[in-house]
Amino acid sequence: MTRSPFELVIFDCDGVLVDSERICVKVDEVITADLGCPFTEAEIIEQFVGWSSEVYTAAVEQRLGRRLGKGWRRKYEHLYRAALDAGLTAVDGIADALNALTTPFCVASNSDRESIGRSLELAALSHHFEANIFSADDVTTGKPAPDLFLHAARSMGVDPGRCAVVEDSAYGVRAARAAGMQAFGYCGGLTPASRLEGPGTTVFDDMRELPGMLAAVTG
Repeated sequence: MTRSPFELVIFDCDGVLVDSERICVKVDEVITADLGCPFTEAEIIEQFVGWSSEVYTAAVEQRLGRRLGKGWRRKYEHLYRAALDAGLTAVDGIADALNALTTPFCVASNSDRESIGRSLELAALSHHFEANIFSADDVTTGKPAPDLFLHAARSMGVDPGRCAVVEDSAYGVRAARAAGMQAFGYCGGLTPASRLEGPGTTVFDDMRELPGMLAAVTG
């Protein structure tokens, strides 16, 4: 077991706990092509990974040149579900990291609560979090605004300055900084290290190293 000076570790879900980003990017390519406004894989990674569904919709509408009806994504939910059911796994090393932590932790994701719960269940990680799940449903504005992380800290009874955030997207890291929290940017997924680097941020590529890095920070 490894102790850290933090009182709470806040994990993003997609790309941090579950290796879903690679799967969803492929589905997003199919969806945007079907809508008539194709985005490349590189564009999706740069513009959508870590953003809320509202921002995703706005970007698609801008390229499409028209508004999409409310709930337009429901038509495509079966594509995400089928792809995730077929291939979703936990991020390499995350189970080891969670088992090594003695600091309380939770998940705070721009996804909706149902999707988070399903992903954690598929990846056999749900027992680590139980009720400590916070989602875009809980706040008015998702990441990169700090609201979701601040809500998670408040709900867990921890001062933001005593929180560490583990993120894999540039927008998530921005949200952590805005919340006054120490960021740990995981670059073992789709987002390159260069997009995660910045003040108050430690960039790493192996989840097994996380407990040691948390412990090495002086409080």
